[in-house]
Amino acid sequence: MRSLFRLLAALVLCVQPALAWEYWGGDRGGQRFSPLTQITTDNVGTLVRGWEFRTGDLDARPPEVMKRTKFEVTPLFVEDSLIFCTPFNEVIALDPGTGAQKWRFDPKISMAQRPANRFVCRGVAHWTDDRAAEGATCKSRIFTGTNDTRLIALDARTGKPCADFGNNGEIKIDAGMKLEWPGEFQITSAPVTGRGVVVVGSAIGDNRRVDAPIGVVRAFDARTGQPRWTFDPLVHDSVEAGHSNVWAPMSVDEERGLVFLPTTSPSPDFWGGKRPGNDEHANSVVVLRIESGELAWAFQTVHHDVWDYDLPAQPTLARIDTGNGMRDVVIQPTKQGFVFVLDRDTGKPVWPVEERAVPQNGAEGEKLSPTQPFPTHVPPLLTQRMTADDVGGMLPGVGSAACEKLIAQSRNEGLYTPPSTQGTIVYPMTGGGVNWGSAAFDPVNQILFANVSHAAHVITLIPRDQAKGFNPPPGHDFGQQQGAPFAMSRALASTEVGSPCNKPPWGETVAVDLKAGKILWHATVGTSEDLAPLGIALNTGTPLLSGVAITAGGLVFTGAMDAYLRAFDVKSGRQLWLGRLPVPGVANPMTYLWKGEQYVVIGAGGHSEGGTSIGDSVVAFRLPRQGEGASLLARLIDRPGGRFAAKALAAGVVLIVLVALLWRWRRRRRVEAA
Repeated sequence: MRSLFRLLAALVLCVQPALAWEYWGGDRGGQRFSPLTQITTDNVGTLVRGWEFRTGDLDARPPEVMKRTKFEVTPLFVEDSLIFCTPFNEVIALDPGTGAQKWRFDPKISMAQRPANRFVCRGVAHWTDDRAAEGATCKSRIFTGTNDTRLIALDARTGKPCADFGNNGEIKIDAGMKLEWPGEFQITSAPVTGRGVVVVGSAIGDNRRVDAPIGVVRAFDARTGQPRWTFDPLVHDSVEAGHSNVWAPMSVDEERGLVFLPTTSPSPDFWGGKRPGNDEHANSVVVLRIESGELAWAFQTVHHDVWDYDLPAQPTLARIDTGNGMRDVVIQPTKQGFVFVLDRDTGKPVWPVEERAVPQNGAEGEKLSPTQPFPTHVPPLLTQRMTADDVGGMLPGVGSAACEKLIAQSRNEGLYTPPSTQGTIVYPMTGGGVNWGSAAFDPVNQILFANVSHAAHVITLIPRDQAKGFNPPPGHDFGQQQGAPFAMSRALASTEVGSPCNKPPWGETVAVDLKAGKILWHATVGTSEDLAPLGIALNTGTPLLSGVAITAGGLVFTGAMDAYLRAFDVKSGRQLWLGRLPVPGVANPMTYLWKGEQYVVIGAGGHSEGGTSIGDSVVAFRLPRQGEGASLLARLIDRPGGRFAAKALAAGVVLIVLVALLWRWRRRRRVEAA
């Protein structure tokens, strides 16, 4: 029976691109699985850097602008090129074997717009026009969204705009209302394509106002740019709110003609008194017919969200063994650490989802849902409550008293404790759990992998009469929530030295057997090296916004908020290798085969919101060629703590030399005096 299952799994793989990474999530459904096997658990420890490409942003852009960047891109491998976008929406094509630039397109976005979600571009989309003649210009297209809300079509071979799409290759998307500032409305994730249609979402500034821009999802003809349909995820009947929107990556089932949308919470995030009810179809997996925009089905993961628990992750389309046969499903991880598994045709849960009572007595004017949906088969990927017993910080005892006081004085009744004026512990934090890095699925071994963050936010509602002129303390995010009776303040629950209040690890990769409903392993990912003073590398794990790539070679690759790409064993979670990066790679890795060599690539440009160093690199690793290999010095230094140890050793040597010289000088003085 097991042999039969593996044969079926192999057949599933056969219908996917064998050697390429043609979509942001590896395939249209975001499985992030590659069948490549050249790099294995036995040889991954020998990987060397194949090449590094720098975009030039670090040298060309003002430092104050670079401080507002997030390099979260995952390149595509299409048309014999590696194609990606920079945080400033420049699209660049590289030679896959050398990293040399082949072409570059600059949309020339304004540096003064101050986008609400910072300068960021997670990726581009590729589409081939099967009606165009072979070799025709723009038969193969790259679609990219921009921080200034344009949708642009480029020839994938040359990077030149497709003149027949929109207005000379681009469409300017109208937010539908006057923006409070130019960066209130932007596009951050890659568009998706299917059946001749290109679909794009939007990212909208949170917590500025109740009457925020509408979160419309837009579809256009992929050839001409003519509008095809629009869809507003939020049903506005008796509801006063702007968006629910779709900022996260989407998925497509080409065969069924469906597009899968992970929708957000309505505006504003932390008080919903003007939007009574469950806010359909916010906080939902929404499935539309891609050619018409008609609603096929929707499943809501949070009712009446006041915690910013929107869906940040790409819906993963997979075929799984449920125990009652193979079934096409949608796997949706959440910020809370839940994993919802839904039938792909109907949206009904594959395994039971219970409505459970949750804490009540929200802020004045609030109308909370009495229950929330809880999956019962697949366990949460992380704990969902922080207590005084969980306080630890980076170093035992350092800042613990402040954290214990914070927990004692805040409202803290577990998951879904409503925001309050006294301050509410929201754990997992509003960044997850799982975030935009999404999950990965191994169709052969039927295992789901996801990166999770362990940290808490303190959300405080500020009465309107106190909000005017409110000066938030350092490290606090402040939102006016105009039109609501409360403004809001959000801060990481942290020690006096700035580390999360809860005990490490703060970031982990988790492996889940979906069929058995069992966590297989947790692996701590990341050290404090790029975040702590002096580059001290404690094995704390780091918050993990980005995701993983998995291979048939038995490997899980992931970046972190320290400057390393890591490889783990898919079976045990044991770390097998790490490769030094110029700055942290807070991006999803990918892999491809080029001229007989398998490469693993990650964007390494840091993350301004995460407090890391900032750069502008894309780095590729491969197996060593004849005569290649890392030097002993590199093997000692290019690992967590290596640079600190080298500096400490150098400082020690200098100190010893100085002491020796001082001793000799004093001895000479004594001899001369005698």
